[in-house]
Amino acid sequence: MVRMSAEERRESVIRAATTEFARGGYYGTSTEAIAKRVGVSQPYLFRLFPGKKAIFLAAAERCVEDTIRMFAEASEGLEGDEARYAMGDVYRKVVSEQPERLMMQMQMYLAVASAEQEGDHEFGEAVRSGWMRLWDTIHPPLGADVDETTTFLAYGMLINCLVAMGFPPDHRAWAGMGPARRYGKRP
Repeated sequence: MVRMSAEERRESVIRAATTEFARGGYYGTSTEAIAKRVGVSQPYLFRLFPGKKAIFLAAAERCVEDTIRMFAEASEGLEGDEARYAMGDVYRKVVSEQPERLMMQMQMYLAVASAEQEGDHEFGEAVRSGWMRLWDTIHPPLGADVDETTTFLAYGMLINCLVAMGFPPDHRAWAGMGPARRYGKRP
């Protein structure tokens, strides 16, 4: 049996944490559940990360970076409508095929609100910084147009909410998304 390096084990913790946090949120997920999913002890988990908050922030950072990379790759060499279509198409595919990524995003936003209410601003700073890197990634391909970037992200958040609530694609809740076709599959 090949033994994993600490970095490989760390990666497996981030993947497992993403799945666990996506399901249970920050407060509803135990480090025991993460350790069990990875197949390590809690003490070993804490040798890799100083605590639950650090694990959550690493999973959140990975989620943001994966989304940024996904949009950057989809829009590479494209501008305007073509970039918008490409980014919309890849996002729709990811949220349908990897729902844990969508749910992790949603849990990140909830964690910020809860933490800041408790006086902890580290979550908020990390998530807002990631959001701005995302903005900075999609803004140029969308023509560096603030309204276009805002609209693209607004439709994305609406899609997140509808998917998170479990509305099937043929439900009437999606009927108002007609104009959003500009932000995904070509009309």
